[in-house]
Amino acid sequence: MDYKMNFQPFNKTGTVEGFCLIKTLEKKMTAKGVPYLDFTLADSSGEIGAKLWDYKEEVQGKFELNSLVKVRGTLVPFNDMQQFRIDKIRPVTPEDNVRAEDFVPCTDVDGALMFEELLRTVDTFRDKDLQLLVLKLLEIYEERLLYWPAAFRLHHAVRGGLLYHTLSILRLAERAAEIYPFVDRDLLFTGVILHDFCKTEELNVSSIGITSGYTAEGTLIGHLVRGAIVVERVGTELGIPKETLVLVQHMLISHHGEPEYGAAVRPMFLEAELLAQLDLLDARLYEVMQAQTGVAAGDFSVRQWALENRKIYNHGRKENTFRANVLPYPSQNA
Repeated sequence: MDYKMNFQPFNKTGTVEGFCLIKTLEKKMTAKGVPYLDFTLADSSGEIGAKLWDYKEEVQGKFELNSLVKVRGTLVPFNDMQQFRIDKIRPVTPEDNVRAEDFVPCTDVDGALMFEELLRTVDTFRDKDLQLLVLKLLEIYEERLLYWPAAFRLHHAVRGGLLYHTLSILRLAERAAEIYPFVDRDLLFTGVILHDFCKTEELNVSSIGITSGYTAEGTLIGHLVRGAIVVERVGTELGIPKETLVLVQHMLISHHGEPEYGAAVRPMFLEAELLAQLDLLDARLYEVMQAQTGVAAGDFSVRQWALENRKIYNHGRKENTFRANVLPYPSQNA
């Protein structure tokens, strides 16, 4: 790819500098046995191949995949394309005032605002045991929740996607609780807020919100069972009645609905069943909208593995972009 990137001139000799995301990184050797680093650097304009020649870790430092760096060097022609020869490179610092959101796919709502919405909802709980449990777990996991994606490759696999998905389901749950007054509102909302919180332990995620895969614990145990374990430990420490904790644990381990989709057991009471259905609804809507992205009106997408290998049709009657109203509606702000 032939991109100049958003580099800025550093001096009159052709040297440029800028901030980039390390998209790929590999340590290699020249024909003479001298180590060098081979990068793909990216920013909002695209990506470019880059080389850091004569690499000495003790001098230049160690760099991580999916991290943000500041680079300085020159653009040189290579095989009818441009390549960036790095002279200096360092990790970004808080003083650089660089926004991760400018370099990675992310939600359209700030993580801090979404987290505040969860706290606002929990503040309305009448069940003080559930309120205490949820507030404590949000406190423990707040730092990661602010930017964590909801998945590795499927629904809401973007920076901030976990909170976005959670709040989307919470909005659905609020309406369901209004329509069906026999639903235990606090129990349902507890399950919604906590159903995926242990994805913060299941996924390997960089500090800027890019997922590289699953942790060993995530692969061996998974977020459903791990979440139930944490709920029991923290809830017991808080003195929450065991009967209450068991209900919350069941909602977590059953929210995938069917064992073939990862549920340890099928939902066995009303709020557990409702959580599983709302979770599936939000995930499926996201997958359908993503499948339509880039598809012209009147055309079909390619077959979608996550949607039973179906093609998805874009009828063109609405904007082809997934967006959920996860923040309060205007009438609620009045």
